[in-house]
Amino acid sequence: MAFGITKKELMEWKEKVDRNEIAFLTHLWSDVRFPEMKTVTKVGCKDLNKLIQWGKRYGLKREWIHIRDDGYSHFDLLGKREREILQQEGIPYPFDD
Repeated sequence: MAFGITKKELMEWKEKVDRNEIAFLTHLWSDVRFPEMKTVTKVGCKDLNKLIQWGKRYGLKREWIHIRDDGYSHFDLLGKREREILQQEGIPYPFDD
């Protein structure tokens, strides 16, 4: 379950994805499969080849992309890797105290 984002933030992420940009959206998250995780960052791009190449820079595999019929396919970044990749991309983690 996603929470902690506004409709505006979601729309801005979708607009970037639609423009074939690598787009980041970090939000609070709860999933019984990953009880220790509190956030997830979705990294999306309409151009799947561009997204695949971006992921290779961080050791992310093509098969880890959540392929969506609506065009908003994305990697889900979790835990330590989430923060490391955001830092390397120069994006502040939005839920630090």
